Amino acid sequence: MSVFDEVLADLTAEGDQLRAAVAGLAADGWTTAVPAEGWTIATTVAHLLWTDEVAVLAAHAHTPEGKGAWDEVVLQAIADPAGFVDAGAYELATLDPADLMARWDAGRTALAAALRAVPEGQKMPWFGPQMSPTSMVTARFMETWAHALDVYDALVSTGSTDKRPEPTDRIKQVAYLGVRTRNYSFAQQGLEVPADEFRIELVAPSGERWVWGPEDADQRVSGSAYDFCQLVTQRIHREDTDLVAVGADAEKWLTFAQAFAGPAGNGREVRA
Repeated sequence: MSVFDEVLADLTAEGDQLRAAVAGLAADGWTTAVPAEGWTIATTVAHLLWTDEVAVLAAHAHTPEGKGAWDEVVLQAIADPAGFVDAGAYELATLDPADLMARWDAGRTALAAALRAVPEGQKMPWFGPQMSPTSMVTARFMETWAHALDVYDALVSTGSTDKRPEPTDRIKQVAYLGVRTRNYSFAQQGLEVPADEFRIELVAPSGERWVWGPEDADQRVSGSAYDFCQLVTQRIHREDTDLVAVGADAEKWLTFAQAFAGPAGNGREVRA
């Protein structure tokens, strides 16, 4: 199995798990607030749908017809850079839940097909650096997983479920992005990027050990992979993790680490 196929299988499984969690919701359940300010379960699913559909357009941008559709998206983003993404989510969230689910199903299927059709070695345009199909599906996994946590927390708050689903080793995709985006996180804060690599040692949900960086690095981070993944997607406060940092730069990084593009956001408050 190729790396692309492996990550796509993880994305499919994560999406299926979220779909199963919301499939039985009554209409008023879709309006339940999630931890992300101003968003509901419907807005969250709509955002995932919107991004999948836009990613499909990006995957087809190498064709003459597809380029025109992608260029139109870029023009919309230029016209409203701050509210462009949220506007798409709010609009789609007004759909009837059954229609929203059906369109999300179709979007997920279309995304897999579109990414497979990107010519070998070609990258896709995006709202930043161009991305390979594997990078795109990894990013879609990270976002699906992170937003799914918000939905599960909303469902727990209403008593619809007892707890979040048990974490799986699929989160390695998020951990990988979290490590890879270290320099980006510093740059987003307007800080100088550390010259030396960090050593990252994480314990996966299965107990496996995931390691990045040189063994003799002075700056180090260790602990639960689940906590690290929640932290770099800003689903948990630094103080609520079991992560151990050695070195001032490593500790500083954990206060603003982000595995996603765009503004850093406000993160989450310390748990009571």
